[in-house]
Amino acid sequence: MFSGIVEECARVTGIVKEQENVHFTLQCSFVDELKIDQSVAHNGVCLTVVRIHDGQYTVTAMKETLDRSNLGLLKVGDLVNVERSMMLNGRLDGHIVQGHVDCTAECLSVEDAEGSHVYTFRYPFDAEMAKRGYFCVDKGSVTVNGVSLTVCNPTKDTFQVCIIPYTFEHTNFHAIVPGTKVNIEFDIIGKYLSRMMALSNE
Repeated sequence: MFSGIVEECARVTGIVKEQENVHFTLQCSFVDELKIDQSVAHNGVCLTVVRIHDGQYTVTAMKETLDRSNLGLLKVGDLVNVERSMMLNGRLDGHIVQGHVDCTAECLSVEDAEGSHVYTFRYPFDAEMAKRGYFCVDKGSVTVNGVSLTVCNPTKDTFQVCIIPYTFEHTNFHAIVPGTKVNIEFDIIGKYLSRMMALSNE
């Protein structure tokens, strides 16, 4: 379980494909605090630490994860938003994030907002999935590349988020341009409510 409050950007230092799995090796400031089997969110994707060596750590992504997220597009040198799992005695500064990416979205535009930035994203709309809670609502929560954000101006298949300078500088949002693919996790509470409503109508 995560909160969507990114700790820092880790740098990809190695990528090794093994059959349909891909092993990513990364470097960040808290490597020495990690343990094998620990969960870390990478651009919002929960992955398990499988190796720690020489100030770097390795995680493995399977085909399902690569197909559903933007991890398969990563290259050596890229920056990845990382967050360790929540501690139960901590504050929930973002929102409840599972680390289970639902789909990717494409950045349509980045607009200057007098110091901040407004990003517009489009995701593939599916009516059946929308009935199950896979959609955005105005002022609701959404996770973009692991960052907990508030939805603005949603349509059937697009939404906007406003990024303050701190978030722009301390996450990989500064590298997102029109055409960039980002990971999206819709609000888990909305999914449960949609499921409950569907069952009550059966």
